[in-house]
Parts: sequence; structure tokens; C-alpha cells
Amino acid sequence: MRFFENVAKQIFNDEGIPILEGHVAYSPEEAMSVCSEMDIPVVVKAQVLTGGRGKAGGVKFANNPGEALKVAEEILGMEIKGEKVKHLLIEEKADILNEFFVTVSVDRGARRPVILASKDGGVEIENLAKTNPEKIIKYYPNPLLEFLPYEAREIARKMEVPSELISPMGDIIWKLYNVFTKYDADTAEINPLVLTPKGLIAADAKMVVENDSLFRHQDLVDRLHYKKKAVDFVQLDGDIAVIGNGAGLTLTAMDMIKLNGGEPATFLDIGGGASEHIINQALNIVLNYDPVKVVFLNVLGGITKADDVARGVIKALEQADRKVHIVIRLTGTNEEEGQRLLEEAGIPFETSMEKAAKKAVELCEELKAEGK
Repeated sequence: MRFFENVAKQIFNDEGIPILEGHVAYSPEEAMSVCSEMDIPVVVKAQVLTGGRGKAGGVKFANNPGEALKVAEEILGMEIKGEKVKHLLIEEKADILNEFFVTVSVDRGARRPVILASKDGGVEIENLAKTNPEKIIKYYPNPLLEFLPYEAREIARKMEVPSELISPMGDIIWKLYNVFTKYDADTAEINPLVLTPKGLIAADAKMVVENDSLFRHQDLVDRLHYKKKAVDFVQLDGDIAVIGNGAGLTLTAMDMIKLNGGEPATFLDIGGGASEHIINQALNIVLNYDPVKVVFLNVLGGITKADDVARGVIKALEQADRKVHIVIRLTGTNEEEGQRLLEEAGIPFETSMEKAAKKAVELCEELKAEGK
């Protein structure tokens, strides 16, 4: 059985092999939400069980949530060597200093495991095997004996990596071989294994497990379940982003926008107990969504505290690269403190949802009349 990169990386990380921060997304909107939550430049990677995705356009970079939405729309649904892309890995963009290649597989002819390693990793590794096979180190561990760390360091020496990398490179090779044996794998591969200012990191991962051994690894099935993201985001056709704390309140706010002649650009439910961080994340999503001219934030504080909402709004607007007008309806728990914070920051607010919705539509119409 072949495992997607995101699952293979979870396994590698559990066994002590460093990986980059990453999260799975099944839609462009979720990719946008993930990027917003990570708040760093990311790489958006198609999750397929075949190689060559980079050359096929299945790996793209995004500097902000808006870009993540666009590239996710391009990648999801595309076919790579006949395989349709159904989900993505949104991962931290690495500062790469060098790329290496390490794999452990089964040599059927020799009837034993083989470790292949090279100081020249990346997308051209297959061509390297044909044009310069001497650059690929080949080592056969004895499957009846324990593979020891000094053997892995010897492989690193033969790779001709700098002396300061011999020990950490050997550690990665040793741990990868342990993954291979522990999970009854046919293949456990890192290409590229990248050198960054933080050290060696598995920037990609490939893992194939022998089908006949899967009964011993039922835990791998559990790795296919992912944590639900903190906000629910749906992309619509209008130009007024609608955010609310609760699906019913968000839908009501959308109805009020429509009633006043406007068109919602988003449905974004931040949930009933949204924190300052979640508010910041939600605004970061819509502020980076190009069609949005005005944001309508509709919060009725219960579990959600109005002062947390205000702090999240202020922080998001301070950090935003793109200036977008915002109309806020804020009332409920700690509303006096929340309203005071907004007033001090010069951010207008309403306590009536009807007035706030009407104001949002009027402001949007003014901007369109001005050609903005």
C-alpha cells in the first residue's frame, strides 16, 4: 500500500525525522484557511501516489491566504499521470541551502534491503541514476543483524557531505532504516532531504508498505483522519465578506445583506467560542480574498467575548497588507470593553445587525461608484 506524503511525514516525524509544519486541505477555501492560520509563506502540494508532480505543476508557492486560494484552485482536480488530485498538503516554505536524496528499499535480486543515498537530491534524481550512477551510494545492511548508527555515518561519509553534516545525516539515514523495518515497508524515501538554517529536514516523503503486513499496522489507518479547522469558509460570488459567530447568525447576516441589495462574497463561521486568534485568522482570510470590498463582521457575544473580538479585529487590520473597509456589529458579553477598544482604535461599530448590514451595502455601493 502506498501512502500519501502527508501520512508518510507523520510516520517519519513520529520516528524522530524532522519535517516542516504542514496541514491537509480538501478545498481551496480550506487551503486559504490553513495558510491564514499558519501566517507564513507556504508551498501548496498536490497529494498523489505518483511521481513527477512538480514538473506537472502540482507544487506551487503562496505568500498569503489569497495566493493559497488561487493556487489551490489550480491544483485541485488536475490530473498527474492519470491520478486526480483530491487533497493538498499546505506546508511551510523552507529556506533551502542544499538538497540530498536517501531511500531504503528492497533489492529483489539481492534478496535484501538496500540503502541508496546521494548528495545530489531533488527532481532530477532519476536522471542522475542514468547519467552519473557513481554519485549514488549503495549500501546493503544485513537484515539478520541490527543496523547500527556508525554504519549510517559511514554512508554519510561516502556521500561526501561536509564534516559537520556527517553525524546528523547519519542520524537521518539510521532513523529512516528503522522506519523501513518497523513498518514492513517496501520503500521509505526522502527526496529531497533538505539542509536549512534549522538543520536537515524531510521536505518530501514516500512510503510503501507491504500489503501482507498491514494487519500488523492498523494504527496507520488512524492517520487518515485530520483535525477540523477552526473556521468554516465558503467562497461566494459577491463582494461583501460575511463573518459571524455561529452558522445561524452568519446566514442571518447574509440574508440582511441580500435584503439591502448587496451580495455576500463569503460565508465564514468562526464558531460559538471564537478566540482573539480565531477572529484574527478569519479576518486574515477575507482581507486577502480579492473580490472583497467590504467586510461585515456580525458578532453576538455569548461564549465569544466582545473584547476578544475587538482585539482580534485591531490586530488583523494592523497586520493587513490590503486595506479593506469593515463594518462591525458587536454586542453581548464584555460589549462595553470591546466597543471601547474599537472606539479607541478608530474602528466604527454598530449594535444593530440591521443597521450594520445596511451600512455595509451602502459602503460597498459607494466604493463601486468610485471605481474602487
